[in-house]
Amino acid sequence: MHQPAKPIIGITCGDLNGIGTELIIKVFSDNRILEHCTPVLFSSVKLLNFYRKTIPEINFSWQLVKDLSRINPKQINLYSCWEEDVDITPGQLTEVGGRYAVKSLLAATKALTKKEIHGLVTAPIHKKNVQSDEFNFTGHTPFLKTAFGAADVVMLLYSGNFRVALNTEHLPVSEVSKHISRENIFSKLNILNDSLKKDFGIEKPKIAVLGLNPHAGDEGVIGKEEEEFIQPAIKDAKQNNILAVGPFSADGFFARQLQDRFDAVLAMYHDQGLIPFKTLTAGSGVNFTAGLSVVRTSPDHGTAFDIAGKNLADQSSFRTAIFECIDIINCRQEFIENRKNPLKQLTKMALGNTEDEKIEDA
Repeated sequence: MHQPAKPIIGITCGDLNGIGTELIIKVFSDNRILEHCTPVLFSSVKLLNFYRKTIPEINFSWQLVKDLSRINPKQINLYSCWEEDVDITPGQLTEVGGRYAVKSLLAATKALTKKEIHGLVTAPIHKKNVQSDEFNFTGHTPFLKTAFGAADVVMLLYSGNFRVALNTEHLPVSEVSKHISRENIFSKLNILNDSLKKDFGIEKPKIAVLGLNPHAGDEGVIGKEEEEFIQPAIKDAKQNNILAVGPFSADGFFARQLQDRFDAVLAMYHDQGLIPFKTLTAGSGVNFTAGLSVVRTSPDHGTAFDIAGKNLADQSSFRTAIFECIDIINCRQEFIENRKNPLKQLTKMALGNTEDEKIEDA
C-alpha cells in the first residue's frame, strides 16, 4: 500500500476494563488530530459506547468500516473486532478483559502485516489475563517480535531526547544475570544504533551503557558481569562503528544527569532504567519497539485499573504515542529517500556540524 501524506494509524483497545478506551475517546475527541493521521480503532461499538457514557460533555463520533480498503481519511474509523455482547467491568481483572484485548491486537497486527495500516499504537494490556494457547507472551514487545519475524528487538522508552532502552525486559530480578551476555548486549546496541539513525534522524548516535551491579562492579569486586560481558560488548560495538560508552554505575549516572550527554541509555534490566525514566519524565514518556520492520508505539503506563471508568485518566502519554508513531513513520520514509539519493544526504551532512564529538567516561 502506498503511504499517503497522512499515515493510517491503527489503535488497539487494550484491556476492556482498563483505561485504554477512555484514553482513545479523550484523544480523538479533538478532531484536529485528523489533520495528521487517519485513525482506525480496533474495538467494538458496545465498548466505545460504554466508556463514552462515562465521559460527559465530550464530542466523539466514528464511522464503522468492515473493509479496511474503504477507510475514510476525514473521520475516525472503527473496525469492529467482535459483535457479541461481553461483560465490561471497569477496574476488574477478568478473563474476558484480556481475551478481547488480544482479539483487538491480533486484528490490528493482521492489518499491519497486510499493510492496510502504516503504524500501530497499543493501549495497555495486563500480562496475567492475556495468557492463553493463542497468546503466550509477557507483553506486546515479544509478541510483535514473533509476529514480524524479528531476530531481536529493543524496548525503548523516551520523552523528548531522553531515551532509555532495556537489555532485558519483563524478567524476575533473580533471572536477569542469566540473560546478560556479550552477544545479547551487542545485539541490543546494534539495533538501538540503527533505530536512532533511521527512526529518530540522529546521524552519529552516542549511547551510554549501564553496568549491572552496584558501582558497575567496582573492578570485579561486586560482580563479574561488567568485565566478562558488558565491557567486551562495548568493545565489539566500537569496532562496528557504534559509539557506545560505559559501563556506568546507574545511580551516579542519573544523579549527575549524564543522560543529557547521550542520545540513548542502555539499561541492563527493567527497573534500573525505568524507575529513573518515569521519575524524571512525569508520565510524558512513550514506549517504542525498536528493531521491527513496522512502527509500534504505546503510552508508558499500564491498565490503571484503580481509576478505570472514573474519567480520571490523563491522555497525555497516549496522545504523544500517536504523534510519535506518525513522526517515526515519516522519519523512516525520509531515511529511505536519503539512502536512495546519496547526494541529498551528503548535502545535509555538509550543512550540519560534522565534527566528531569526544565523549569521556564519567
